[in-house]
Amino acid sequence: MNTSANSLYDRLGRQDGIARITRTLIANHMANPLVNARYGASDMEKVERHVIEFFCAGAGGPQTYTGEDMVAVHRGMNISEQEFVAVIDDAMAALRAHDVDQGTCDQVLGILWSLKGQVVRV
Repeated sequence: MNTSANSLYDRLGRQDGIARITRTLIANHMANPLVNARYGASDMEKVERHVIEFFCAGAGGPQTYTGEDMVAVHRGMNISEQEFVAVIDDAMAALRAHDVDQGTCDQVLGILWSLKGQVVRV
């Protein structure tokens, strides 16, 4: 696949592919003892919907993200750097589970890492 000719949205499988990746990502978070307690009281359908919208819109898809901004979502949670890295590791594992190529994984990693200041200890 020529990654330079296809958008990130296309390379992630458009909305259906991103939805599958998101479901794996959430399953990874729920199985991860470093972060699973963060989701205990969450409305997981809403979380899933917002994550799919966020990934689709952020990857260049036509979807509109209807959730709060990253700072508002994470404000007061006191998320540690260790938790942030664990979430990124879960995301990379979800991408690999869906056979996303390394270049695309690296691009997603860069995007996720750029969000650190909006998530950690806000």
